[in-house]
Amino acid sequence: MHSPRPESLIRRLLRDSAYVLPGLPIALFGTSLLLTLLVVSIATAPLWVGALVLPLTLVTASEFAELSRRRLRIWGAVLDPVSYLPRDRGISGRLRPVGDPRRWLDLIFEMVLALPVRLVTFVVALLWILMGPVGITYFFWSRFIPGERGLIRLLELIGPALVPDSEFWQYLLDSAVFFILGVVFLVTLPAVMRGLAALDALLATSLLGAGGRGRLIPLEHPQAHPLERTLSRVAAPPPGFQTSQEQESSASFSAAAWSWIGICFAAVVGFAVAWPLTSSIYGVHPAFSLVLTLSHCLSLVLTLKFPWAGIGASVMVSAALMGATADAGVGVWPWPVTAMLIQFGVILVAALREPWYCAASGWAASALLTAAAIVTAAPGLPEGAVSTGIVFASVGVGVAVLGSLTRQWIRDADRLEVSERTSAQQSRRRRELEERNRIARELHDVVAHSMSVISVQAATARYRLPAITPEAQQEFEEIARSSRQALGEMRMLLGTLRSEEEAPTGPTPGLADIYSLVEATRASGTPIRVTGLDVVEASSAVGLAAYRMVQEGLSNALRHAPSSTIEVSAELLGGPDEPDAPSDTRHLLLQVRNTAPPHPVSVPAPGAGLGLDGIRERVSAVGGTVETGETPDGGYFIRASFPL
Repeated sequence: MHSPRPESLIRRLLRDSAYVLPGLPIALFGTSLLLTLLVVSIATAPLWVGALVLPLTLVTASEFAELSRRRLRIWGAVLDPVSYLPRDRGISGRLRPVGDPRRWLDLIFEMVLALPVRLVTFVVALLWILMGPVGITYFFWSRFIPGERGLIRLLELIGPALVPDSEFWQYLLDSAVFFILGVVFLVTLPAVMRGLAALDALLATSLLGAGGRGRLIPLEHPQAHPLERTLSRVAAPPPGFQTSQEQESSASFSAAAWSWIGICFAAVVGFAVAWPLTSSIYGVHPAFSLVLTLSHCLSLVLTLKFPWAGIGASVMVSAALMGATADAGVGVWPWPVTAMLIQFGVILVAALREPWYCAASGWAASALLTAAAIVTAAPGLPEGAVSTGIVFASVGVGVAVLGSLTRQWIRDADRLEVSERTSAQQSRRRRELEERNRIARELHDVVAHSMSVISVQAATARYRLPAITPEAQQEFEEIARSSRQALGEMRMLLGTLRSEEEAPTGPTPGLADIYSLVEATRASGTPIRVTGLDVVEASSAVGLAAYRMVQEGLSNALRHAPSSTIEVSAELLGGPDEPDAPSDTRHLLLQVRNTAPPHPVSVPAPGAGLGLDGIRERVSAVGGTVETGETPDGGYFIRASFPL
């Protein structure tokens, strides 16, 4: 494996630093602003002013959350898009953000959770950035600081024999140690900055993405081709963009994110209460109590992600807690109250996350541990220990049953929601089919009939009008051929509209058919030049979209710029000539360009822009982008980029 180039390492360090360092100022500003707005809304609630300030607070929190999402995307993380409840006009619409759980989640993240995490990452990052230059230049600036050197004082405490007698050697030893530390800080700076950025992004993607989902996949911007980065930015949908169907189906409520927030909050509160109580009431050493209570609370968080591992860890930590508190002589044993509550939380989370036997296993293991502790401590068992064990076993069963029933109720509610959604989709599909049948009837009665008349008249013109010239006969034959082709496509379209099944499979035009399309258009006398299509191969979907794009471009040029010169060009980007471009990110750049018409068009051809809208939809469906506009010479161009 080749080591990364220095430029790539430097750019990665700069990108991680640009993500971590601005986080604290943004969090400070956001937390202070949101906290002020929230306090004002609560204080003015009796005057009904708070009813207007609270929605403003939630909307502001969502704007800060969107800023965090944009920073994550720039850094390289991938988030599932979120949706908010739509805000309608009127008083009810203005107050609707209050009932949107997604906005409350944004408020909790930006006002409560973001600041401590970003404070830690900022302080560590700043310390690591400064310690490198400080350590390397220590040999110079330390000479101007009065007093004995810090390393020498430390060596005198550890072992006076390690301190050199000469001041010169003391200075040399001190400077060498700080120089080595400075080099270590500089060498490890990229890895530390990447870890700090990943820590911040891990929390943000878990809480700011829809459904608590996100991926930390940094994009290799330094090695990406500039054109590829431009195309990826153009082709990517705007943040938070969703179609109407996605907005209907996606829920603003993120159960996974709220679960993480609730469990983490419970773990923090449990640790804050359990640590001092375990140390003071049961006489456990504060350091040992810190480790045990912190491990027990972390097992609660671990259960949310890995239930079986969380249960195993909680049982082992509980055994250690029972052993550490056994000699205290407190009646509430073998389960301290705080440890009992945390263990109930572990069982409840396991019951909500996994089938009933997972929570049952956790309860059974805890109950067996309780019985073993009581038997081991007999006959010097504290008074009330048996009662504590019975209470734990009884309440633990109730917690496991309650969690399992709640999980089953949630699953049944989800199935009912899926059933209702499926029924609504079927009803909507039936209405769509009825509308499509109506459109098909109109097309058959109007457009297909007119096209049939055109085809018959053009095909019989040579017999009805024997005096026409051969050139005119050729024109009529071309018209008949084009109308027959249009009729064939019209019949396929009518079959698709009338059918409830998928569109019928059949030969579809592609890149190779563009030449035939150009030849048919040239019959109108329009000069057309084609370049670049010989070296390009594409899938059928891309080929069909490219064919329709060229067809629309030629049609527009004939209608709006008659007698102009048309150029159809194709160019392959990111191919073998560009070694830095990945092989799976090649693009076909296709362009239809016409010059300005030689004579002013007296009566502009009618058009509603529906053709260009259809081209944009076709190209977007295959992951491409479209650009349109006027050329400097007064002409017009349509340019599309297709991924290959």
